[in-house]
Amino acid sequence: MKPGRNVRKNTMVEKGRSAPDSFVSRAGMIATGVLPVLAVLSSVYLAAVFMKSSFTLRNMVFSGSRHLSDEDMRTLTGLKGDESLVTLKSGVVYKNMTASPWIKSVSVRKDLPDTLSIDIKEAEPFALLEMGGRHFIVDNKGRMLEEMKGGSVPFLPVIVGNPFEKKEGFAEAIDLVRAIKDSGLMTRKDRIEVIANRPQDLTVNLDGAVVKVGSGDYQNKLARFLELEDEIRTRRIPVDYIDLRFANRVVVKPVREVVR
Repeated sequence: MKPGRNVRKNTMVEKGRSAPDSFVSRAGMIATGVLPVLAVLSSVYLAAVFMKSSFTLRNMVFSGSRHLSDEDMRTLTGLKGDESLVTLKSGVVYKNMTASPWIKSVSVRKDLPDTLSIDIKEAEPFALLEMGGRHFIVDNKGRMLEEMKGGSVPFLPVIVGNPFEKKEGFAEAIDLVRAIKDSGLMTRKDRIEVIANRPQDLTVNLDGAVVKVGSGDYQNKLARFLELEDEIRTRRIPVDYIDLRFANRVVVKPVREVVR
């Protein structure tokens, strides 16, 4: 029996001695796997820090603008000028700039190491809106681009009315201005003023001559007016107003009588 007990003791001692060796072996295996990962992560981190500090935004170059200044566009980007080009998101710049009604589209390009190139497509001034004694530049969809404050007023057709109160009349006025530009009247008149009330009462003032246009069929109505205008000028008829609202005919009201 004694020899058996000695064998168990020896076995236990051998097991106890093997535990440290196993721990060291496992630790070595973990270290072997972890150290390369840590090295990679450290390298990535250092590279990111280097990239961020090395490609700082210093210059912004703008193109495509005729009405907005570089300073205006720089403000619209929402950038301070010390951002990293690596982490800068072009989508944010696009969203910030297209919030302006003047800007229809934006193309953003990063030119490393320190330049951001921005090309824009602007909305075109289409007409002037006269509302409550104030003038606003509007685009071809009737959206307000900016308010005119002093300075020279561009030669554009003037729409008189309130687009918030007379939405249908204003929409028709935009279509009428488009037809006026296509007809060539812009080169023949010094002032063109569209009175936007109800669509059926749409009226144009052409250098003082009142023309009742009504709604729709603007190209044909303006063509009839152009044919008639030369005759009125030749005959020197003093006209109170011209009515184009009737199909296939024009009513001319001279100062004292009606001529059909």
